[in-house]
Formats: sequence, structure tokens, C-alpha cells
Amino acid sequence: MRRSIRFIGLSVVVLGGVFAVSTLSSRAAPPAAASPASAAAPASPAVQSFISAHCVDCHDADSKKGNLDLTALKYDPASPQNMAAWVKVHDRVVAGEMPPKKKPPAAEQSVFVKSLSASLTAADASRTVQAGRATQRRLNRYEYENAVRDLLGAPWLALRDTLPEDGESHRFNKIGEALDVSHVQVSRYLSTADQALRDVMATQAERPKTETIRYYTRDQSSFVGKMKFSVFNRSPERATFPVLGTAAQPDVRALTAPISVGKKDPKTRELEGMGVVASTYEPLEIKFNKFEAPVSGRYKLRFKTWTVWVGPGKGNKWWVPDLDNVAPGRRDEPVTIYGETPPRLLRRLGTFDAKPEAGVAELDVQLLEGETIRPDAVRLFRSRPSGWQNPLAEKDGCPGVVFGWLEVEGPIYDQWPSAGHKLMFGDLPLKKTADGIEAVSQNPKADAQKLLTGFMTRAYRRPVEPAEVARFTKVIDAALASGSTFTDAMIAGYTGVLCSPEFICVEEKPGKLDDFAVATRLSLFLWNTAPDDTLRQLAAKGKLRKPGVLAAQVDRLLADPRSRQFVEAFLDYWLDLRKIEATSPDSILYPDYYLDDLLVESAKDETHLFFTEMLKADLPARNVVASDFAMLNERLAKHYGIEGVQGVALRKVALPKGSPRGGIMTQASVLKVTANGTTTSPVLRGVWVMERILGMPPPPPPPSVPAVEPDIRGAVTIRQQLDKHRDIASCAACHVKIDPAGFALESFDVLGGWRDKYRAVGDGAAETGFGKNGQKFTFHKGPAVDASGQLPDGRKFADVIELKRQLLTNERQIARNLASQFIVYATGAPIGFGDRAKVEAILDRTAPKQFGTRSLIHAIVESELFLNK
Repeated sequence: MRRSIRFIGLSVVVLGGVFAVSTLSSRAAPPAAASPASAAAPASPAVQSFISAHCVDCHDADSKKGNLDLTALKYDPASPQNMAAWVKVHDRVVAGEMPPKKKPPAAEQSVFVKSLSASLTAADASRTVQAGRATQRRLNRYEYENAVRDLLGAPWLALRDTLPEDGESHRFNKIGEALDVSHVQVSRYLSTADQALRDVMATQAERPKTETIRYYTRDQSSFVGKMKFSVFNRSPERATFPVLGTAAQPDVRALTAPISVGKKDPKTRELEGMGVVASTYEPLEIKFNKFEAPVSGRYKLRFKTWTVWVGPGKGNKWWVPDLDNVAPGRRDEPVTIYGETPPRLLRRLGTFDAKPEAGVAELDVQLLEGETIRPDAVRLFRSRPSGWQNPLAEKDGCPGVVFGWLEVEGPIYDQWPSAGHKLMFGDLPLKKTADGIEAVSQNPKADAQKLLTGFMTRAYRRPVEPAEVARFTKVIDAALASGSTFTDAMIAGYTGVLCSPEFICVEEKPGKLDDFAVATRLSLFLWNTAPDDTLRQLAAKGKLRKPGVLAAQVDRLLADPRSRQFVEAFLDYWLDLRKIEATSPDSILYPDYYLDDLLVESAKDETHLFFTEMLKADLPARNVVASDFAMLNERLAKHYGIEGVQGVALRKVALPKGSPRGGIMTQASVLKVTANGTTTSPVLRGVWVMERILGMPPPPPPPSVPAVEPDIRGAVTIRQQLDKHRDIASCAACHVKIDPAGFALESFDVLGGWRDKYRAVGDGAAETGFGKNGQKFTFHKGPAVDASGQLPDGRKFADVIELKRQLLTNERQIARNLASQFIVYATGAPIGFGDRAKVEAILDRTAPKQFGTRSLIHAIVESELFLNK
């Protein structure tokens, strides 16, 4: 009841500010005052003359081609919709697409373009002066979670999924007009902030003891009391078996010996383990479920593992392992470790390779309260194309992995109480109560004022005014007056701070940003979180905007591990990597990929590490399209048909000559998010390349034209279907631009595997092989893939390798798009017409460095676009 009363009162304090933000963020920009540059007025004589002479024959009230009537289109660039229409007119003329047939004299066209461009640029500049480029916005879910984690020194806090999904605009979740704030949002902020604050409070008055406890595999509930065998059922555990070192234990399997010698023989116990083997059946899963993280926080996990080789079954059935015939392993095997919370919610914690020699692998992880640990020998139980039931089997057996034990050290505290607790309650004494731990204050009003001021100084990203502190002092005073404890009253005040517009919103004023705003913008750009002490101190001294200082800070932020938060969030939206698990490969058409977690996880990691390498080495932007290296581990290398890569760790690998890989657009992650798990579409992939790689988005399709669905029965190819689709006049003009890149990518299936022929179902000789649980393949080879095409300018290509060469003839456009994506992400505003010259200046500055990725970021951060709202 106490919390409900506190939330009701606190909501009033928070809502007043937040709803004001919601009102502002829900519109593109505040209304602009009339001015010669922005008021509705006739277009310049040069523009009117050109349109009358060359455009209205097709774009008048009668013809209205492309649904555009230029005789009715007023010139009012103060209106975003009107501005967009005139920008489209400008761009189509500049591109030579309009007029389509009889071209006007070059001089006349030049006058038209210059006149219209100057007018549109002036209108954009006028709007920017009055309101700034970017609409005021709140932090998105990624940023809010990171900011609270950093503030409270609790990297394990899981807040993102407790907040409503963010809106998107111009592809990113950074644009104010898409980040509204509703009463639902405020309610979630209140409950999320309250829970986060309570989660970081000390759980006891004394420093908890950090323990190291070993959990033997055979003691886990998965096996105790479940090792039941008989002559009729030799393997109910489905390929999970006991070993002693690298020797089988038939007596344990036959239940003539105890499953474990336990504490009676420690030396023998260290040799005991439970093995899992490559099989057509999945084993009883190994779970270390006797461990549950007692509290959220940092832990060290150590795993004792080794690999074995399991011989063939009786009658030399080498594809069926004999679990009583075990020998030392022959190779390393990848292992993925997951944290698991009910019901079967898995969170990847790390990976390592189990080796033939028994060894211990250590992971330093952040666990959530109640999480258990589940290891997965990921290579062994994933379907692969094969002529036999066990795709990993060889003539004399199959690989396996043995798990001996898990050792947990933790929770590990760098200090006690934690940094978050000290921020909230300083050195106040703690006492145990029936409800938990309470901070004790002898002078509540004075302590509250001091602690609240310190908290707000850390939480807000610029200096705090006394009136702002007083606003939340009233919340604390009201809570104390209503009977709340000092601890609850302080958390009420802190909750209000974490839900206030000053915390959840990005504060920027039109014009040149002050140093604190620059610090916030820079940190949200390259760390996806609030600025740290170094940035704040530089801002307080007024030194941050100095070019040399700013450049040094860019390098510092990119070198920090927190830059990973930028890489992941940026790629999640630019490339749609957040959708990589939205679909699964079809179990009938792609049984060799079905439930292949290692492949999907490795594919996403490849893109993250590839882009990180581009940043670290300042690689040219052209690497987005083509590179001479890839970031691979053994699973990905096998998927790509590249030899000589072993182990689960991803590393930089030189690509063989003539490889279709290299760059981003032929990575498995991208090819998966641009497919639906069953089929691929040249249209969808072609649009994706135009938007994400080239920065030349096509117009949306006419609403009356149905989408083309590929025929999975293999009767006709998608190219044949599209040939008919392009016979529709309204479709042809766009498909000539969209389809070429999509056709080139048809050489890759739904998870980026190379193919010469499509897969099909129905009549036809099924491919040889077995998928999950020993089910025979039912798909067959369909029509051949034709990856050739022709670009709109007439240049032809035979395959994706030639397409890449064609795209790289315009490296500046590749760089222009990458720079534009960075600018939208960094500033929270799309590229306006008036910004184009500034983008070109950034490209001019970085051209001597071949448009290096890091160089682009430096040039953007030091540009007017970044340093002004």
C-alpha cells in the first residue's frame, strides 16, 4: 500500500514534465514563423518557366502521371510534405529521369536546378535556425538501460524489455517524432526505476562472503535417479553417458555401480563426467540446475571439460555410437554457455572450445538472480547434410564432449556496499528489519537534501539547479510525512529523478550546442549511454568543443569496451540485425540449418566484429560492399566453404581469391534477415541493398499490386515470376532499379549458404541426408539459380562478384550512405535538403583517407551538423 501511495504522488510530479515532452515530440517541428524563405509563395520565375515548358504535359490535372499534379502544387517549403514533394522534383531532374524523353537544354536545366536548390536550402536553413534540425526526444530503451546501469554501477540490470517498444523513424530508434511518451510509458518508467533502485541496494549490513562452490555434473537433478537402463532400452538418456576420464563405464550404465563415488574417493570423482555424443537423437540435456544465482551480479564460472571419441555400434554400425566404447577425443569441440531462467529463457553468456585434454575454461559473467547454467555442445546435435543418419560420424566412430563440473565463484563485489547503494545512501548505517535492510538516518531532512543533490548531480547530464533539487525534496518530504521509512522515501525521490524529463530526455536548444549537450550527444553516439566523468569534466571546463580535444575523445570512446554498445545498437537498426531470430529456417526445406544456434549466433557476431574491425583500422567505406577478409570461426568457415579455420572463436581470416564473401551484404546475418526462412525474394533483398548499402531507397509499391511470392514447389523460378510482374507498367520503372542486386544475391539461400539450384518440395527425387531426429530429407533440387542482371545504366553482371565490382565504381556513394546513417543515428535527425552540402564537405574531408570509417566519424563529430541542434 505504501508503494501505491508513493507512486500516485510521484506520478503527478513526473507527468507534468513528461507530457509536455510528449506533446513536442509528437510533431515534426514547432510551427515556423512566416518569412520570405518559408512562407507559401510562388516558386521562382526560373522554376515556374521550366515546369511550364517541360513538366506539365505529363503532370497536370488531366494526366497526373506518378500521381503528381504540378499545376496544383504550391511552393510552400515550410510544410514538410510540400518540401518533400519539391525535393523529389529536384532530384528526379538532377538524375536525368525527368523529363523522361525530350531533354531540355543543359543551360536551362542548370538554371532550374540552381534556383530550386537555393530556395529549398534557404527554407531548410530558416527552419533549422528557429527549431534546430532535431526534434527533442527521450532516451530510447537501449540508452535508458545503459544510463541507469552506469549510474548505479550495475551492468547486470535488465531494464530494456520492461519498457514499451520504441518507435522508429528514418530506420532508427533515435528520432524524436517517433519516441512519444504516453501514460503507459510513464507507468513503466516508474515501476522500472523503482525496481532497479531496490535491486542495487545492499542485501545485508555486512559484506557478503564470496564463495567458490563446485557442482559436479553427475549430482545434477538431470541425472540423479534417472539413469535407468534395461535390455529393452539401452539408451533412454539418448546419447548421454557416464565416463571415467576417457573410458566408458558400462557398469554404471547397467546400474551395477553407483552413478558417482561422491566424497568417498575425491581422486576418482575428478575423473567422472557425463558425456554427450553426436547422434541422430538429442541427449538428455546437461543442466547445472543445482546452482541458482543467489543475487544478480558478477560471477566467475569455470567448466571442466574434455572431448572423447565414441566407437561404432555392434555390427560396425559406425553411424550409431556405442556408448560403452569410448576413447580419447580427436579434436576440439565448441561449447556455448547459457544462463537459463524459467520457462526456458536462454541468454548466451559465452563460448569456449573443449579440448581432448581435460581442462578448465573460465567465463567472467553477469548473472541475474535465479539464473541456472546450461552448457551446450553446439556442434553435436545440429542437423547437417549427410548420406548417413549421423552426419558427424566417421567409419570408426563419433565425436563427443564430457562435462566434469561447474565451479562458481561469486557473487563478486568490487566494493561493499555497492557503488549504486553508496550513491543512494552514502555511509549511513544499515539495519535489518522484517522487510529487509533499511538505511538509518538520525537527521532525515538534512541527509535527504545532501543525498538527493549528490544523486541528481550524477544522474543529470549537466549542472543541477537548486530549484530542481527542491522539486524532488518535496516528494521525499511527502513520503516521510505519510509514514514511509527513510529508505522508501529516498527511493521515491530517486525514482522521480529517473523518470523526470531532465533524465529521460535529451536536452538540446536550437543553435550551437553547449559543451554538456555535446558530451551527451557524443556519448549517446559512441557508447549509447550517458557521458562519463571525463566528458563531464571537460564540458564543465568548456574544453570539449575544441577540435583537438574532441578528436581525442572520439578515439578514447571508440577504444573503450563500451563502444560495443554503439556497434550493436547501430547495426541492430541499420542492418536490422535485431530481427535475426524473428524467423527460423524451414524444417522441411532447410533441415540442415534447423535449430542451428551456433550458426546464427556466429553469423551475428561476424557482422559485429567485421564492423568493429572497420572502425579500429579505419577501413574504407567500400568494405561495406567488398573486402578481402571476413571474421570467421570454424562453423561459419564451413558454412562459407572456407578451409583451415578451427575453433569457436571468431578471428580475421583472409578470403581466397574469387570468394563471393567479403563485405556486409554477403554475410550470413544479412542474408538471413532479408529472407523469411522458407524462400528468398530478389525484390526484398534488392530494396534492402538500395536502402541500406547504396542509400537510394525506391518508392513504395502501388497499393493495388500484390506481392510476388516465390514458388517453393519449384515449378517456376522467382525470376520468371518477376518477368511477368514487370510487364505491369506501374511496376517496371522501379523493378529495373530494385531487382538487379536482388538477383545477384539469389546465389545465397535463407541463411546465406551458397546454392547453384533452388530447393523445392513435391515431386522429385529427394536429396540424400537426414535432418533433426533422423528424419530423412524430403526436399529435392529445383531450377538452377540465375544470378545475372543488368543495372539501370546498362552495365551487366554475371554474378554477385561482378555486381560488387560495378557498385564499387562509385565509392563515394557507398561512403555517402554510411556517413548519412551515422549522422541520423548521432544527431537524431534525418538528412535534410539543406544538409546535403555539409555531407559532401564531410566526404571531401575524408576522401584522402578513402572515406575511412573512423575518419567519417571524426569528420561528422567535428561538423556543424553534430555540434548544432
